[in-house]
Amino acid sequence: MTPERYQRIQSVLATRQPDLTLCLEEVHKPNNVSAIIRTADAVGVHKVHAVWPEKMRVLAHTSAGARNWVELETHTSMPDAIGQLKQQGMQVLATHLSDRAVDFREIDYTKPTAIILGGEKNGITAEALSLADQDIIIPMVGMVQSLNVSVASALILYEAQRQRQLASMYDRDTTPLPADTVHRILFERGHPVLAKVAKRKQLPYPPLDDAGQIVADDAWWQAIQSRDKPRRKK
Repeated sequence: MTPERYQRIQSVLATRQPDLTLCLEEVHKPNNVSAIIRTADAVGVHKVHAVWPEKMRVLAHTSAGARNWVELETHTSMPDAIGQLKQQGMQVLATHLSDRAVDFREIDYTKPTAIILGGEKNGITAEALSLADQDIIIPMVGMVQSLNVSVASALILYEAQRQRQLASMYDRDTTPLPADTVHRILFERGHPVLAKVAKRKQLPYPPLDDAGQIVADDAWWQAIQSRDKPRRKK
């Protein structure tokens, strides 16, 4: 890892917004998932939550490029996902047309916020809607009644980014993420090959110096370079 890349990663992590997130409820089209995660990265979202369709767990591996920088946490159900988000003190918004829905621009996104996005076919389930704090809508004056889910996510996230920029929530010298999370990201993104070997061998990631170079003792390097024991044939 070059010193320039190390500093670039540090500067990106400093803008991360751990209290702004999305929760995808059975969004199943890979192109939509990829576009949503790419936008999440662009506005500084650290983690996206998701409940996948039962036979579509493979979606957790889509959008490889953006997934390098946005963590994806999968939940077994929407009550589980929303419950965890509320435990973190987040207001939970649902993109849904209802009598109580408000224009998405009327929301204060400087508060800890999670936005539920429903699947392409059925939208947000009644169960998830009952757990949300507020329904939001994107005003439309045309014949079409809804936007593509990835487009809707982009509009809402960039409104959140606009508000947070005005509140100087991106102007930090250091990241708000936990130190162990920062170290893991720096090591895995700066030294991906060694990180893969260390993970396979269940070795801890050693420290990095101020230029992003590995600071490890001889024992760690020997363990990294040693051959894996061959598996016995049954």
